[in-house]
Amino acid sequence: MKPVLVRELIGESLREERVSQGKTLREVSRKARVSLGYLSEVERGQKEASSELLAAICAALDLPLSVVLNVVSEKMAVYEGVTALPNVRAMAQAAA
Repeated sequence: MKPVLVRELIGESLREERVSQGKTLREVSRKARVSLGYLSEVERGQKEASSELLAAICAALDLPLSVVLNVVSEKMAVYEGVTALPNVRAMAQAAA
């Protein structure tokens, strides 16, 4: 089994959300101020998106970045065979 890459899961998650909203690549690229081709490459997991670009894409989708990252985390856990995710919120609070 080939390893799954985070950029692929991010792209997959962004595409799923865009399609579920009925938005086109062109609409999201225009609103996010990113080229259509680059957005397409991000959605296909071919390009690693910066945090600024992810924030712009999420804003164009009216979707919090934290939601996308949570979906990606859950998908990664499935690939890794993790059955119970630790309480991330408690871990973050303990680290603060």
